[in-house]
Amino acid sequence: MYNLIVLAARPRDWTHEQFINWWRDDHADPTYKLPGLRRWHHTEILEAMGEKSEGWDGLSVLSFDSKEDMDAALASQEWADAVADVGDMRGRRIAIMGEEKVMVADE
Repeated sequence: MYNLIVLAARPRDWTHEQFINWWRDDHADPTYKLPGLRRWHHTEILEAMGEKSEGWDGLSVLSFDSKEDMDAALASQEWADAVADVGDMRGRRIAIMGEEKVMVADE
């Protein structure tokens, strides 16, 4: 799998609950339509391990079969629609991409 990982924090004038509900509901609609999307895991961040890790609300891992499939999704109209849905939201984010290696498999 090739993953797009997004760590995000809400705008200052939103509550944590508003942001998570938006991410998992309204913003999910255009994301589900991404071509080649194989898996999407979303984590609502409820605790931070130390002060350096505080201030984040959620983490998404969008998985594709390959970097080429992810690149095609990022070039699609569906991605443009997802980006437009975010609009000029004033929150923070980190977006990174890379190859997944399963270190412990599901049983």
